[in-house]
Amino acid sequence: MRYIPLLIFIGLVVCGLVLALWVPFWGGVLAAIATVVSALGLYDMFQTKRAVLRNYPISARLRFLFEHFRPEIRQYFLESDHEETPYSREQRALVYRRAKGIEGLRPFGTLRNVNEIGHEWINHSMAPTHLDSHDFRVRIGGPDCTQPYDSSPLNISGMSYGALSPNAIESLNWGAKIGGFAHTTGEGSISRFHRIHGGDLIWQVGSGYFGCRTPTGGFDPDRFAATAADDQVKMIEIKLSQGAKPGHGGILPGAKVTDAIAEARGVEVGEDCVSPPGHSEFSTPEGLCAFIARLRELSGGKPVGLKLCVGHPWEFFAMAKAFRQTGITPDFITIDGAEGGTGAAPAEFADHKGAPIREGLMLVHNTLVGMGLRDRIHLVASGKLISAFDMCRMFALGANGCNIARGFMFAVGCIQAQVCHSGKCPTGVTTQDPGRYKALVIAEKYQRVANFHRNTMIALKEAVESSGLRAPQDFTPHHLMIRVNSREVRSAASQYLWLEPDELLNGEVTHPAFAKYWAAARTDSFDIVA
Repeated sequence: MRYIPLLIFIGLVVCGLVLALWVPFWGGVLAAIATVVSALGLYDMFQTKRAVLRNYPISARLRFLFEHFRPEIRQYFLESDHEETPYSREQRALVYRRAKGIEGLRPFGTLRNVNEIGHEWINHSMAPTHLDSHDFRVRIGGPDCTQPYDSSPLNISGMSYGALSPNAIESLNWGAKIGGFAHTTGEGSISRFHRIHGGDLIWQVGSGYFGCRTPTGGFDPDRFAATAADDQVKMIEIKLSQGAKPGHGGILPGAKVTDAIAEARGVEVGEDCVSPPGHSEFSTPEGLCAFIARLRELSGGKPVGLKLCVGHPWEFFAMAKAFRQTGITPDFITIDGAEGGTGAAPAEFADHKGAPIREGLMLVHNTLVGMGLRDRIHLVASGKLISAFDMCRMFALGANGCNIARGFMFAVGCIQAQVCHSGKCPTGVTTQDPGRYKALVIAEKYQRVANFHRNTMIALKEAVESSGLRAPQDFTPHHLMIRVNSREVRSAASQYLWLEPDELLNGEVTHPAFAKYWAAARTDSFDIVA
C-alpha cells in the first residue's frame, strides 16, 4: 500500500507512451509528467534524510505541503473570531476598520461569553461626562527635566529600522506627524527614513548603543549629545530588556547591514550589529541612576526613561531604592509585557520568560507608590494592546500611557503571516527586499496609521465619558471588574494587593512579594542579599 502512488505514476509513464502513438501531444504530456513524478518517487525511496519519504514515496510530500500552508489554512478557515494566535481575527479586523475609517459598530450584541471565568469589563456611571476633545495630553518630565514633553496617551512602541522596512518606517512616522503622537525608534536608532516627515521621536538607546557608539561598541557621549539635540527627538528611552526576549540580546548579521542601516546604527556596512544582553555603561542600580542623569544632561534636559520587562522582583526593588537614595529618577518607565512582540525570538523566551504586562505593571506601580515616587514617574504599558478597552485596563492597573507596536503594523498592512524573520514579508512591512517593500505605498498607509490612532482615541474618550471621568488616568482598580468564578466578580481593587503611599518607607510590608524580597534588595548590586 505504501508504494501504490509510485506504482501508479510508473504505470502512467507506460500509458502515456502508448497514448502518444495515437495522440502524440497529450500522450507526451502525460508521459513527461508521470516520468518526473516517478523519478521524484524513486529519489524519495533512496534518500537518507527523511524516513517518512523512504516509507511513503510521493504521498508523504503532501504532508510537507500541508504543513507548510498550515498557518494560513488555520488562520483563514479554522480559527474562531476570538482565538488569539497571537491576535484574533476580531482584533485584527478592529484595527483594519479603524485604519480605513470604516464604521466599527457591532450589530446584535456581544459575541463573547460574559459569564466565562476571567471575563473583564469597565464599570459605567449614571452620570457620564462630556469631553470636548479626544486629544488627551499628559506632560512627561520630572523635576530635573527642563524640556518636558506633552505626550499623547497612545504612541508607537519601539520597532527598529532593519526589523521594519523603509516604507513601513516612513508610513509610521508620517502618521505620527499628522496625528500628533510619538514614534519610538527601537534600538536600531534613528534612520534617514525616520527624519523625512519629522514626526516626534522617542529615541531608544539599547545595549548596543546604536547611533551613539564608539568603534568598539561603547557609549559615545559626543555622538549622543549631537543626535539628542535634534528637535525631532522629544524623549530618550534606555532599553534594559523587552518582553518577547528579555535578557537575550540579539545580532543583525553583517550580510543584512545595508548602507542605510549602517548609517543609522553607526557601524560599517557588512559588520555584525551585536546587542549584548546587558549594558556596559553600568552594572548596578546606582550606576543606572548615574547614567540616567548623564543622558538627561547630555540631551539638554529632555525626558529620559527606561524600558524593561520585569524579571527578578528584587532587581526592580533595588532600582527603586537607588532612585530614592540618589534622588535621580527616570522621567518615565515603559513596562513591556512578556506577551510583547518581536521579529524573532527563541521559543523558550517568547513563551516562558518575563512577567506578563499585568503583573509587571502592578509590581512597578506598587513599588513606586510604596516608595513615595509614583507622582514623579510616568508609567507606560506595552504588550499586546489593541483596543481602547485594553488601554482602559492598563490605566486602571496603574499606567499613565500606552504603547502599541503590532497594532500599528496591522494599520500599515501586516496580515499576521508570522514570517517577520525570513525577509519574505508578503506585505512589505518586515523586509529589506525592495521588490517586496515597494508594494507598501507610503502615501496610502500613513493616513491609515493616523486613522487608527485617532479612532482608537475617540473610542477611549467615549469610554472615559461613559465612566463619568475626565481623563484616562482617572481610571482606578475599582473601575475594572473581573469574573473570578461562576458566582463571583471582583474589582481589581479587591482582587489584587495594592500598597499604600510610603508603605515601604514605613517598614510595614504586607504584600507577599515585598515581604519576601524587599529587605534583600540593595542599591549597589542587582544581586539579592543572601
